[in-house]
Amino acid sequence: MVNFGNDWDDILKDEFNKDYYIKLRSTLIQEYRTNKVYPDMYDLFNAMKLTAYKDVKCVILGQDPYHGEGQAHGLSFSVKKGVAVPPSLLNIFKEIRDDTGIDNIGKHGELTKWANQGVLLLNTVLTVRAGSPKSHRGIGWEVFTTDVIKVLNEREKPIVFMLWGGDAKAKKTFIKNKNHLVLTAAHPSPLSAYNGFFGCRHFSKANDFLKQNGISEIDWSID
Repeated sequence: MVNFGNDWDDILKDEFNKDYYIKLRSTLIQEYRTNKVYPDMYDLFNAMKLTAYKDVKCVILGQDPYHGEGQAHGLSFSVKKGVAVPPSLLNIFKEIRDDTGIDNIGKHGELTKWANQGVLLLNTVLTVRAGSPKSHRGIGWEVFTTDVIKVLNEREKPIVFMLWGGDAKAKKTFIKNKNHLVLTAAHPSPLSAYNGFFGCRHFSKANDFLKQNGISEIDWSID
């Protein structure tokens, strides 16, 4: 049984007994035994361990984890301090700088500070085989992350959802609660950032929305 150490434990307690998850877990055990898989199995659920359900202000939804050595650590787009900032995250920092004036470029790529403020840094798929992007699509993670989105949608307290890229945008259909704000854009990857990610101003829009609803804004800087 997964232990999040917060209110997700009760909210998702039945999830891990569902047939799809039992099959997913079996697949993952085999994958971790026979292949190099990222992130480390102990980091799989860091997004929810760091950001309790009741504390979520914003969801940044990506695709699947980074597939390079030492990069993924369970938070979408984030890498640990000391690891080179990947191109997608650099583009996120560029948009934050242009949108808010906050300049994170040249620091590091660990986004734990955001998670601690209520930013749920979730991918649609939570694992990947080394060097093989999207290799774990279709093994069951999409069901799990859809169920996470559904329970967030049910919450009355407003949430900002940032859906970047096609896989993330597909979750929009599950966010029907009018209390929430849904923002969509191209993925920040260098392959697509110029097709609608740059200039999206999601970070200032998120804070404007939170402020309007009496919720403390997010400091998009990193330490």
